[in-house]
Amino acid sequence: MVKLGMGMMRLPLLDENDFTSIDYEQVNQMVDKYMDAGFDYFDTAYVYHEGVGEDAFKKCVVERYPRESFKIATKLPLFVITEESQLEPLFAEQLKNCGVEYFDYYMLHNVSGFTETAWKNVDLYSFIQKKKEEGYIRHIGLSTHGDAEFLEEILFEHPELEFVLLQINYLDWEDEGIESRKCLEVAKKYNKQVMIMEPYKGGFLADVPEEAEKLMKEYNPDKSVVSWAMRFVANLDACVVLTGASNLKQLEDNIHEFENADPLNEEELELLEKVSEIINSNITVDCTKCRYCVDTCSEEIDIAKLFDLYNKHKLLEKDDWTQFGNAYLNYSKLPGVGIASDCIECENCIEECPQQINIPEVLKDVAKTFETEIYGFEN
Repeated sequence: MVKLGMGMMRLPLLDENDFTSIDYEQVNQMVDKYMDAGFDYFDTAYVYHEGVGEDAFKKCVVERYPRESFKIATKLPLFVITEESQLEPLFAEQLKNCGVEYFDYYMLHNVSGFTETAWKNVDLYSFIQKKKEEGYIRHIGLSTHGDAEFLEEILFEHPELEFVLLQINYLDWEDEGIESRKCLEVAKKYNKQVMIMEPYKGGFLADVPEEAEKLMKEYNPDKSVVSWAMRFVANLDACVVLTGASNLKQLEDNIHEFENADPLNEEELELLEKVSEIINSNITVDCTKCRYCVDTCSEEIDIAKLFDLYNKHKLLEKDDWTQFGNAYLNYSKLPGVGIASDCIECENCIEECPQQINIPEVLKDVAKTFETEIYGFEN
């Protein structure tokens, strides 16, 4: 039976420009609402919220609920690993961060071409297997944004893995780069449990273009846009669907949609194919706001934030001033932040991007749009 998991990558903030300023009071309310609904699976990571994500889990869950009442999944940050000597202290730090004596689910974070320095040069698989044997991990697995062929190679070589966390949603189902359907089929071929991430694709599927929403509402006026995305993933052969929420209302909506996620019929599946075509034709930058790129930027550019503003501006199909242009201007005046034209094209961000976006090239157009065409200033 599929569970609804609470992803802790996009928690509510007290200051929208400071991702460490977690609104703990609201997160506590969200955790209580989630647990009261009968769910118990939390997902976090070492790098979430610029390094305080695991501690947020400890404060809001571990310090408020008995250990047997919840399950915790976290991830070994391959982004920072270059040698084996880092593994033991990093793992011990994660246990301390989360405030637990063992992890229910522990995975290698984003095994792909972007993190090959770690998994090619360090025997990560033996390390997590050893930690499982020592009782510090109940189940071992990996998360990946790699394609189906890449996933099959890993699962063939590492039968000890028990589960995989995959990016699956109706927009990526047949995408040639992400291959959601094919990856799910590979995981099932090797009898691995599947956890689903990005069911709303970073919010794209919660705020679809007007033309797409019209199709959905004409077919069934009683179903929300979000419900289509949830119904798609909740009825797949998986054990957990992770949904992130940035406020209590979003979490309540996620719970409601999950509890009412009846299967899609053939007509609805065909309609989602049309919806996907509309969305893809309207998305300028395929960014899910995971923020991995932000952590690597030497110029302190909040790439995910700027791409979000850029996408929303483009969706309005206007060439003049917009509220998003104003938001960009306000952002540019914050102390210590980089703007789009500050990009030095080092390409470190490209290596970290699960969606394979050529970030420096897109930033050039972001700078042209907001800094030159709208406001006429250049850095």
